[in-house]
Amino acid sequence: MNSALLRRIETASDGLRELAYNLWWTWNPRAQDIFHTLSERKWRSSNHNAVAVLQAISRDELRARLSEKEFLERVEDILQEFDDYMRKDDTWYHAHIDGHEDKCVAYFSAEFGLHECLPVYSGGLGILAGDHTKSASDLGVPFIGISLFYRNGYFQQSIGPDGWQNESYPLLNPASLPLELVTDEAGNPIVASVEIGHARVSFHAYRVKVGRAVLYLLDTNRPENDLHHREITARVYGGDSTTRVMQEIVIGIGGVRFLRQLDMHPWVYHMNEGHSAFLTLELLRERLAAGTTREHAEQWVRQHCVFTTHTPVPAGHDRFSADLLDHMFGSFRDTLGLTQHEVMAYGREHPADAEEPFCMTVLALRMSRAANGVSELHGRVSREMWMELFGATSPDEVPIGHITNGVHILGWMAYRTRQFWHKHLGEKWIYYLKKQAIWSQVSDPDLIPDSDLWALRYGLRRDFIEYVRRMLRHQASHAHAEYATLQDSILNPDVLTIGFARRFATYKRAPLFFRDFNRIAELINNEDRPVQLVFAGKAHPRDDEGKRFIQQIVGFTKNPALFGKVVYLENYDINVARHMISGVDVWLNTPRRPMEASGTSGMKILIHGGLNLSIQDGWWREGYDGSNGWSIGGDEHAEDAAVQDERDAQALYTLLEYELIPAFYERDEFGLPRKWLQRVRRSMETLIPVFNTDRMVSEYVLKYYDMTR
Repeated sequence: MNSALLRRIETASDGLRELAYNLWWTWNPRAQDIFHTLSERKWRSSNHNAVAVLQAISRDELRARLSEKEFLERVEDILQEFDDYMRKDDTWYHAHIDGHEDKCVAYFSAEFGLHECLPVYSGGLGILAGDHTKSASDLGVPFIGISLFYRNGYFQQSIGPDGWQNESYPLLNPASLPLELVTDEAGNPIVASVEIGHARVSFHAYRVKVGRAVLYLLDTNRPENDLHHREITARVYGGDSTTRVMQEIVIGIGGVRFLRQLDMHPWVYHMNEGHSAFLTLELLRERLAAGTTREHAEQWVRQHCVFTTHTPVPAGHDRFSADLLDHMFGSFRDTLGLTQHEVMAYGREHPADAEEPFCMTVLALRMSRAANGVSELHGRVSREMWMELFGATSPDEVPIGHITNGVHILGWMAYRTRQFWHKHLGEKWIYYLKKQAIWSQVSDPDLIPDSDLWALRYGLRRDFIEYVRRMLRHQASHAHAEYATLQDSILNPDVLTIGFARRFATYKRAPLFFRDFNRIAELINNEDRPVQLVFAGKAHPRDDEGKRFIQQIVGFTKNPALFGKVVYLENYDINVARHMISGVDVWLNTPRRPMEASGTSGMKILIHGGLNLSIQDGWWREGYDGSNGWSIGGDEHAEDAAVQDERDAQALYTLLEYELIPAFYERDEFGLPRKWLQRVRRSMETLIPVFNTDRMVSEYVLKYYDMTR
């Protein structure tokens, strides 16, 4: 081996280790393929963890593998692509906010859903935060994320023989994850602390690199802390209200303090939901300690804070009693120099009401200069909800706007789909996701023939069904033994496939599809136009009603009339979601309106040629135009839940029976469903350039962050 080749191998080896610790690879399939090639077994068993793969490969083996010319060139190509991405200086941010690169955004969220190998998220709020982070990186926005390191994650779900959800909490080992302990120059962990009750609770942090963006995960699992304080950051939304308020003290107050330890002073503090709203009190404390008057201190905090609310019902907002907050805030309140009543007033709609609990959303709204809901309808609902807080006589007077959520398209794209778009739009299309002109080309059958589009859908459906069969074989080992021997007869690649996957909160109404069982059984078993369904999702560990919904769905999968045609996939996570959103033909969404603030799952299917079948709630109310999917009911809802459920179920059945199913099976002489594909094209053309996080993040920068001030 000559010295030049040896240098190339050493450079590539070092580069791979650097790449493994930057989650940029999670939205680059060519980079993922490198790690998959190194060890297929470890790649799968680690839930696609690049760091775990490299740790399983000795340096000698890695050198030997890299000495193979073709593989070395593949690695060098991807490392060059990574380097070009990290060094790119003609980003969207540079073009629109030129001269303000020194101003950064601190984005606080109780969860970040970045990848399945880092399970520190529970659901949609975290997925949204993760997608926000990735697009901030793509756009070149100076971005810092703040959250907690949950060493037991959310939970791993398994379904027992009786259909009941069981939870387990395996321990995450930070040493084998794509994160690094934040240390000083001497290699010692940087430690900060917060006051909780009469104790001082210390924490360190792990740094997660997400392209150009950086995320800090705070962790109280330190030897100097009492055991119950070490457990604060153990689980996502774990424990009771006492644990919740302690977590929120750490993420809000602790998050600001850790930034100061790093000598970071962000231009804007973005609170993604109210969990981190205590950060406003820490910013207030800093200004007061510097000698600023309380009035000017409050004004400064408002100028630098923005708030996004995701909760359309009053019961969903965190509220804490005066006694609990007084106990937890005793020492911190003394540093503020405020009385208990003065602190409580920040979180009360009616500050003089001594019986009213402290609401985190109220605190965030009081101390932010701008606030928004996550869809147009949710913005309207939020304005109605908080009229009293702002002393408004009309919702129009309430200063809450909206920025509709999106998804990070590249991060949710199947490799087959990415190759399809590279072929038809050229490789530069990934830089213009929100350009309408790019997606208007989709309507041109000369550019993208119906046969190619239908071949894509067939390939994705086949990939998904084979994935489902592998998953069900695994599930059969502890619950559904009947699937083990009938694996290859589960689902059919020729059949219309509908997907339903989300958190099993009761308002999402997972069992609505089966409200009229006999009618649905007839549709599913129609010999000429059959239908099959795949369900997935977790219920909160303390939500027994949601668990009963799962139990109902699992029961339907075992019904002889539906067996093999309706399946439930356990342990829903980002990986399961990625397979579902690419493989199903139709994404079903049935929330009880207007309780779906936005929703993003249905946005993820667009790039794959899937269609939405949804209640007009959240984003779909804005996206639906009559020709790009289907609306279950209209732009209204009955106030009575029972009436709404019955109307929505009947509307769903009518759409399926008379519009959706016939459109899928109506074929021409070439076997192509032309009308269906026309609707797919319309969906792509009208929805992809709008419902993505590139558009969403750019709106936050231009409308809310005020970076040029």
